[in-house]
Amino acid sequence: MLVLIAAVLAAAVLSPWVLLRVGRRGFLPVALVPLAGTAWVAAQGPDVVDGDPLVEVHRWVPSIDMELAFAMGPLQWVMALIVLGIGVLVLGYCAWYFSDDEAGVPRFAGVLVAFMGSMLGLVLADDLLVLYVFWELTTVFSFLLIGHDPGRRASRRAAVQALVVTTLGGLVLLVGVLVVGDQAGTYRISEILADPPTGTAVTVGVHLMLVGALSKSALLPFHFWLPSAMAAPTPVSAYLHAASMVKAGVYLVALLAPAFAGVPGWRAVLLTLGVATMVLGGVRALRQHDLKLLLAYGTVSQLGFLVLVLGVGTRSAMLAGLALLVAHALFKATLFLTVGVIDHSTGTRDLRRLTGLGRRMPVLAVAATLAAASMAGLPPLLGYVAKESVLVALLDVAREGDGTGLAGLGGWLLVAGVVLGSVLTAAYSARFVWGAFAGRDVAEPLSVHRPAPAFVAAPVVLAALSMVLGLTGGPLTRVLGAHADTLPPGVHHAELTLWHGVGLPLLLTATTLGVGALLFLLREPVSRLQTRLAHDWSLERSYRAGMRLLDRVAVEVTGVVQRGSAAAYLGVILLVVVLLPGATLLDGRHDLRVQAWDTPVQAVVGVVIAIAAVMTARSRRRIRAVLLVGVTGYGTALLFVVHGAPDLALTQVLVETLTVVVFVLALRRLPEYFTDRPLSRQRYVRAAIGLAVGVVTAGFLLVAGAARTADPVSLALPKEALDYGGGGNIVNVILVDTRAWDTLGEIAVLVAAATGVASLVFVHARGADIRRVHDIPYPAGVQKIATRPGRRAWLPGSRTLSPDKRSIIFEVIVRLVFHTLVVISIYLLLAGHNAPGGGFAAGMTTGLALVVRYLAGGRYELDEAAPVDAGRLIGSGLAIAALAALLPMAFGGEVLQSAVVDVPLLFLGELHLVTSVLFDVGVYLVVVGLVLDLLRALGSHIDRDIQRARRRAEAQAT
Repeated sequence: MLVLIAAVLAAAVLSPWVLLRVGRRGFLPVALVPLAGTAWVAAQGPDVVDGDPLVEVHRWVPSIDMELAFAMGPLQWVMALIVLGIGVLVLGYCAWYFSDDEAGVPRFAGVLVAFMGSMLGLVLADDLLVLYVFWELTTVFSFLLIGHDPGRRASRRAAVQALVVTTLGGLVLLVGVLVVGDQAGTYRISEILADPPTGTAVTVGVHLMLVGALSKSALLPFHFWLPSAMAAPTPVSAYLHAASMVKAGVYLVALLAPAFAGVPGWRAVLLTLGVATMVLGGVRALRQHDLKLLLAYGTVSQLGFLVLVLGVGTRSAMLAGLALLVAHALFKATLFLTVGVIDHSTGTRDLRRLTGLGRRMPVLAVAATLAAASMAGLPPLLGYVAKESVLVALLDVAREGDGTGLAGLGGWLLVAGVVLGSVLTAAYSARFVWGAFAGRDVAEPLSVHRPAPAFVAAPVVLAALSMVLGLTGGPLTRVLGAHADTLPPGVHHAELTLWHGVGLPLLLTATTLGVGALLFLLREPVSRLQTRLAHDWSLERSYRAGMRLLDRVAVEVTGVVQRGSAAAYLGVILLVVVLLPGATLLDGRHDLRVQAWDTPVQAVVGVVIAIAAVMTARSRRRIRAVLLVGVTGYGTALLFVVHGAPDLALTQVLVETLTVVVFVLALRRLPEYFTDRPLSRQRYVRAAIGLAVGVVTAGFLLVAGAARTADPVSLALPKEALDYGGGGNIVNVILVDTRAWDTLGEIAVLVAAATGVASLVFVHARGADIRRVHDIPYPAGVQKIATRPGRRAWLPGSRTLSPDKRSIIFEVIVRLVFHTLVVISIYLLLAGHNAPGGGFAAGMTTGLALVVRYLAGGRYELDEAAPVDAGRLIGSGLAIAALAALLPMAFGGEVLQSAVVDVPLLFLGELHLVTSVLFDVGVYLVVVGLVLDLLRALGSHIDRDIQRARRRAEAQAT
């Protein structure tokens, strides 16, 4: 199962490339991956239905017993078929829905397939924490899909609204997951359901999980996000809001019901909100003129119906609810896809402008009519079979309770609510068919172009399945009954069938359809009544008012605490450090044991560092302060050397050198002095705070060192590094082996920071300003003279500099040194596991090589040395590091597990490699990309700005 999920996610990564190469028809080869997955899942059906679930467990984080656990029981099997099967049809549909010149389609394909993989992982997860991870992935990908067109305000607002609501529900779900998992002593879903925990904490945890389910499935009071999400393209609506995402909450209810339906408040919450949502959605659907919004509110109504039925917690209701779940996925996906075809063919979804489409698109009209009939509950479709079974199950509850305690008034009110909701469903189903395909007079003639047969194929296939499955009640009972059997036996043995005999269920069905038809025929007076009763308040308006209030509070709070003074912010932070943690030092001052130094060299270096620090604080020139800060950094590196830490010293020297260069480049755009104003008394306050911080920091180090009562863990590190990580460089082994998760997180933060900085500095895309020397156009009237042999420049970019800014000696040295530095960096990269070096040091060395190229030849020389987009380097580095983390799993290992490989190099001996060097390569690329970003942002861009300012000044002077 993990391989299947990984294959779908891999297809998501490749999808944009495929569509860029092939065009919109690239959706078809992309659909082959979920198609193969559908076939594989279908092949597991006989074993799964016979009670032999497929279980798969991979150790993920053994230290906290976290596993990648997956299980495929009957419920998961049905959901996986829905997710993959309808996903295949939607991808094929997209090949005709989009045009080749439409922007963002390749990205859309990747995100849609990634959502498919996330949804598949959600329904197959057998661990609550893994389920939550996939749950939130579906939230993120749905946000991207709903906001597919960022140029439309409606798309952006709908995407943010869906993200806020479902993320809030997801966070509440997480708390519930943690509570239930803690009380159960395990997060394995199968173990929790087999032996459910009890108690007040479990009750609270289950209700928190229900909040997450209700928000995901758009029930009251979270229902408003789903109709707004109709701003997304129609394939998104057909897949996310009919067949997959909104089914996540329904799936969670169906999953938990066998174990927790008896929890206090379970039925009260789900049945009440289910009926209210079903009725509210139906009423709102009757008011819509946009076919897509009509279906959206109909979806809200049906989701309330689904959660209601599955939440009853009886075997009969569970069987009927699962049949309704399958029927809903089929008929609602069909109807949404139908709306997409209509919109594509006519340019409108407004039923007031549509007319005569039944004659012009007969095949589509038949498919949509079948789907609408299934939604309304007409025989012999699957929707009728499911709804008839629902009525049978609810009547059992109303008459005898069926183990729910709802016999009597509560049960009959539930039946009445379902009948009322079903009446509304029948009415808006008829409204959809009439509005989409009936012939009537309209204000403007309708222009229609006939859709391609392949474009109509997906809704036709889904409608046909609704018909076929409606005739297969027996086999369907066996398949869906496998999960329903996890609940106690009911009043009678329920089954799915077209004929339950003459009785109250049949009478209620006939009443529902009759009253629904009457409601449709009286649509004009009903519409006038709804208009008369219309009001302005709604939960969506409340949400928007709440968001505006939140924004206003944020502005006011920011105005109070953010005064625009970096010195004030830093002063407050440092004072808190001095007063709170610093006060604890008073208790430990009596046990101090101080050793002045190990060698007099440390004292000398310490004095130099202190003098440089004092001079930095007193300096009024920016450049002098930067150079003096560099002295403190190099002094610290020297202390590392004296203390026997060459790896730290090497890194410190490289970082300090690059920092000084970056500061100097940035200072070109700043005044020479920090301030021209006379020094104020505030400097004494700042000096006092700085001194206090220094004293407190020193106190922390002294007290922490004196408080040691056991042998330091570092004594065992040399042996552990060699045994565990296969390397003699303790620092590097820690970074890429024992604490590689931290390193991966840190470089991810670096990538995020670099992206943020780039968005502020670069007006255009990162790589848009890369220009090689041969790209520079010659001025008018200037003819290029071919370079004679022996007259080649030492550096190609230096020819673009004016003679007064060139140094031939420097160019020669750089030409000789650059490649040497790159070779040294590669050596540091490969040898870093056993000797000083590693990916970070190697990346800094390559960065310094680029620095000297830039300093010698200017911005064009930098582009000659590295004609690549820094963003691509950074992204590739992060991707390689992540791949290195996951690669061991392909060979039966664990995440980030390393292996030692000794490579013979003929006469050069043997190269001792550890597979974690691949992780180091990722770190190396990230660092090189960051340095390149800094050089282009603070070097090349500032050079260009200075040059443009000089030209403007010269033009104004002339």
